[in-house]
Amino acid sequence: MARLTSFLLLLSLLCFLPLCLCDKSYGGKLFPGFYAHSCPQVNEIVRSVVANAVARETRMAASLLRLHFHDCFVQGCDGSLLLDSSGRIVSEKNSNPNSRSARGFDVVDQIKAELEKQCPGTVSCADVLTLAARDSSVLTGGPSWVVPLGRRDSRSASLSGSNNNIPAPNNTFNTILSKFNRQGLDVTDLVALSGSHTIGFSRCTSFRQRLYNQSGNGRPDMTLEQSFAANLRQRCPRSGGDQILSVLDIISAAKFDNSYFKNLIENMGLLNSDQVLFSSNEKSRELVKKYAEDQGEFFEQFAESMIKMGNISPLTGSSGEIRKNCRKINS
Repeated sequence: MARLTSFLLLLSLLCFLPLCLCDKSYGGKLFPGFYAHSCPQVNEIVRSVVANAVARETRMAASLLRLHFHDCFVQGCDGSLLLDSSGRIVSEKNSNPNSRSARGFDVVDQIKAELEKQCPGTVSCADVLTLAARDSSVLTGGPSWVVPLGRRDSRSASLSGSNNNIPAPNNTFNTILSKFNRQGLDVTDLVALSGSHTIGFSRCTSFRQRLYNQSGNGRPDMTLEQSFAANLRQRCPRSGGDQILSVLDIISAAKFDNSYFKNLIENMGLLNSDQVLFSSNEKSRELVKKYAEDQGEFFEQFAESMIKMGNISPLTGSSGEIRKNCRKINS
C-alpha cells in the first residue's frame, strides 16, 4: 500500500511538472509557450499595438524589424538597444547606425505599458522586440512564424558594439558577411534577412556615396542602373539633405514581397549593401535569383532566418532582468 501511495504521488508530480516549466527557462532554451500561464495574451497585446501603429504609418513595420536586427547584433537579443543613456549606461541609440535613424521606440513603450497593465513584471522588452518584428512582417503581407520566447533584458548596453557589429550601407560584401558570421549567421541568412528591405526607406546620407563618389575618385557607382541613379540624384544632393528619404524597394515599398530581389537583378538596389548581394558573390547571386523567382522560397527562408537571428545569445534563467520600463534598467 505504501509503495502504491508513493507511486501515485510520484505520478502526480510528473503530471504537474510541465505546468511548472511553462513560465521558466526550459534548460536555458527559448520556447513558444514560455508565457502560456503567466501572460497568455502576450501575442494579442503586441499584435494589437503594432497593428494600430502600422495602420497610422506603414513605414513603422520596417522600423520595428530594424530595431530587432540592430538589437540582436549587439550583445545578442537582449533589449540593450532600447536603453537610454543614464548613469553608467551609454545608449546604443547614439551609435552611427542608430543615431537619427532608429525609430519605433514609442511603439515599444506602448506595448510594454499595456503588458505591464495585464501581466506586470513578466514579459521582457527583448521578447517584445522579437514579437513586434514578426507582426510587422505579417501586417505588410510577409510571412509569419512561431516565435520562441523567454529572453530576458540586459542591464548594460554597448555603444562600441553597435558601431562595430552592425553592417553599414557602404560595407563590402565580405565585410557584411563577416559581421553576419560573427553572429552565427551564414550567407543564406544574409540574403534572406536583407530581403526585409522590401519595405521601408533609407536616408540620403546612406546612399549618397553611390551617386557621386563610390570609390573615392569622384565617380558614381557604375553598377547602379543609370536612369534609377539619375532619379535618385534629383532627390539626394551632393551635399546637404542627409535626412531626405527614398524607398528601399522602388516597386512595392509598402508591401512585403520578393520585388527587392528583382530590383537587385536590374541593378536597382538602393544601398551598396543591397546591390553587392548580386554583384559581388556567386552564392549570394544565386540566392537572389532564387528568391526573385520564388516568393514562397524567400518567405520560408526569411522566417527560418528570423528565428535563427532571434536566438543570438539570449539571456535566460536568472541572467539579466525583466525591465518595467524598456528605456531603463530596474533600480
